[in-house]
Amino acid sequence: MHMLFADEVRAMRGMDEMDRVYGADGAVGEYVTGADVSVSVPARGAGQHLLVVVHDPAVADLLTTTLELADYRVTVARTGAQGVLRLAERRFDLVLFDVTVPDVESLGDGRRFRPADRPPVLFLAPYETLGALVPELGLGQADYVTLPFRISEVLARVHVLLRGREPVRQGPCYGDLALNDATCQAWRGRRALDLTPAEYRLLRHLLVNAERVLSKEQICLHVWGETRAGNAIEKLVSRVRQKVDREQPSLIHTRRGFGYRLGR
Repeated sequence: MHMLFADEVRAMRGMDEMDRVYGADGAVGEYVTGADVSVSVPARGAGQHLLVVVHDPAVADLLTTTLELADYRVTVARTGAQGVLRLAERRFDLVLFDVTVPDVESLGDGRRFRPADRPPVLFLAPYETLGALVPELGLGQADYVTLPFRISEVLARVHVLLRGREPVRQGPCYGDLALNDATCQAWRGRRALDLTPAEYRLLRHLLVNAERVLSKEQICLHVWGETRAGNAIEKLVSRVRQKVDREQPSLIHTRRGFGYRLGR
């Protein structure tokens, strides 16, 4: 962590003699700080993608603006159900989760935040709810900030949770299946897939058209630039399926007489 004086921190956030806080009642307020007060501020981010699950739009805007100024990328969800949907759509480096969001019970007491490659979670919680977070905090990559919180503390704890973690690989993804077009690599969870160029083109075409059935002719045209005999694409799909579907659920499916589909 870098030690900065409060006026430097305020300048970074565009604040004048104030440090903004989020109260337990959902209100955004301010703490007056003296010019001689020093605070501990985390190093800037490295483009990590954070999911902010916060219901109050003013608080969501405050967190989004501050985190983006610190070089993080931010996606916002307003409810527990939206948070689950965002986590199913792609992988995040970290989740900031306000335990007071509506329909929090839809998260199943946090169990949906624990896939094989689950991101660390920073809970934003009133003091009286901390007891319910103990099981989550005992599982490893989780921490909390009590309400009301100071932005500087949120930034510091985000930095600690992300320290030593490589940013999530960027590219098209579906569930725990992810591709990186810059390096032409693919992963199923933490397992790297050893794909040939034709296998990568096939898997990418299926992935970007997830939940749609693609005919053999469509796939052949994309992979080889021409329509070839069905046996060639059948063998190619079979090889890719063997590499992708070692884990459950299976993602590559055959629709006999129609083609192939990637999805659950």
